[in-house]
Amino acid sequence: MSEQTANAATHSILKRLPLIAILVVSAIGLFTLRDFLSFQALSENHEALLAFRDANYLLAVLGFVAAYVVIVGFSLPGATIATLTGGFLFATFPGVLFNVTGATIGAVMIFLAARWGLGDRLVAKMEHSHGAVKTLKDGIDENQWSVLFMIRLVPVVPFFIANLIPALVGVPPHRFVISTFVGIIPGALVYTSVGAGLGEVFARGEAPDLGIIFEPHVLLPILGLAALSALPMVLKLLKKDA
Repeated sequence: MSEQTANAATHSILKRLPLIAILVVSAIGLFTLRDFLSFQALSENHEALLAFRDANYLLAVLGFVAAYVVIVGFSLPGATIATLTGGFLFATFPGVLFNVTGATIGAVMIFLAARWGLGDRLVAKMEHSHGAVKTLKDGIDENQWSVLFMIRLVPVVPFFIANLIPALVGVPPHRFVISTFVGIIPGALVYTSVGAGLGEVFARGEAPDLGIIFEPHVLLPILGLAALSALPMVLKLLKKDA
């Protein structure tokens, strides 16, 4: 193996290290942090968390956002519990702002790791490919804003996948950041508002209704926003067929 080839191989491995680190930490966290990032843990420690917030509000905000970034950035279990905690500690507002900020920064971590490690090479391959792969790539390129908002607004798209896909098809970072921050607001607002009412839930010794996002009065407006984001794409297709 020549020195140039060896250097290229080393560089390729180094570029993949951030993504590999995320996957490894995610796998470890899946088995070791499940009990620590749970509703039960929040219930048992909610009084201590409130006391810390009251005594150190700014530190509590910074610590919470940092913890949310780590949870999302390393795809650890507990993102929903973190969102509830944001509402519980900081009310619906500014809690939703802290939740969305932490989630967006964490999502950008995954996006950049995937883009740096795999994105550029994969985008180049797709750009020079033919058939269905090329058609898919061109379709996404022509409707980036619509696709980005749709994968954020439709609840069935896993958050981790919604962070990977844009990186692997060459979406510009600024579009990813804007669509992520704005697109996750509706869902975050629902769960943050649920978290804001956890005081009464704890008092009754109950668990929150996390299926509320699938209730018609919540889900239909979100799907309506998703349909609205898809409208430019539909109009383009109709214009082509005309």
